[in-house]
Amino acid sequence: MHARVKPSSEPLLVCEKKGGVARLTLNRPKQYNAMSSEVLRELDKALAKVAADGSVRVVVLAANGPVFCSGHDLKEMMANRTPQFIGELFDQCSQIMLTLQGLPQPVIARVQGIATAAGCQLVAQCDLAVASSDAKFATSGINLGLFCATPGVPVSRNVPRKRAFEMLFTGEFIDAQTALAWGLVNRVAPPDRLDDELQKLVDTIVDKPAEVCAAGKKLFYQQIESKIEGAYRIASAAITKNMLGEHAAEGVGAFIEKRKPKWKK
Repeated sequence: MHARVKPSSEPLLVCEKKGGVARLTLNRPKQYNAMSSEVLRELDKALAKVAADGSVRVVVLAANGPVFCSGHDLKEMMANRTPQFIGELFDQCSQIMLTLQGLPQPVIARVQGIATAAGCQLVAQCDLAVASSDAKFATSGINLGLFCATPGVPVSRNVPRKRAFEMLFTGEFIDAQTALAWGLVNRVAPPDRLDDELQKLVDTIVDKPAEVCAAGKKLFYQQIESKIEGAYRIASAAITKNMLGEHAAEGVGAFIEKRKPKWKK
């Protein structure tokens, strides 16, 4: 039997929806928002609902407390060191990362404090990230004798190869400005302006046609994992379909007529 953490009266994940934005907030501040198997299950259910909700235009992944996410729940892992439990845990986490990429909506990480190991993986897997200037990032498993293999998948697809190797093999923290320079996050703001900066990015995306954003996100990941010849074939087919559709007809027409486009909801 697997050891279970005593259930809390507080939800592990807080889900809110307003103005076309779904906000999913990790809610284990006393445990530094460590991703237990229960948290992963809650996140999986929430993402399934978001994927099926056509009214959601943008997803924000946030966390309560001073820390964004410290990674997997190491106490739970040590209490359940069986091939079945550990294997299922990492498979579950990897599937959630793929779900984030497969969502039709852009996903933005809102990062404060530290994001380590699987927490850094979560930031890297999101499509976009806005960080507080006091945020720090690390794939620190190597310091515990546990190489951050799965976090390395999205991290090495976000930052240059030698930077990723450095993070994975030193386990050292990088600050928010370094994360910005290396491409791990998109924007950095002072702690008291983090939500303002996040909102600017959200507002910019919410204003775009949802169908085009969904198709564009799917295309982005298809082409970026393909060799250049295949990428151009995929992209050419996608932009042809897009140009012949109603959204481009309205958008391009509005540009030519010097007016604001009126997107169909």
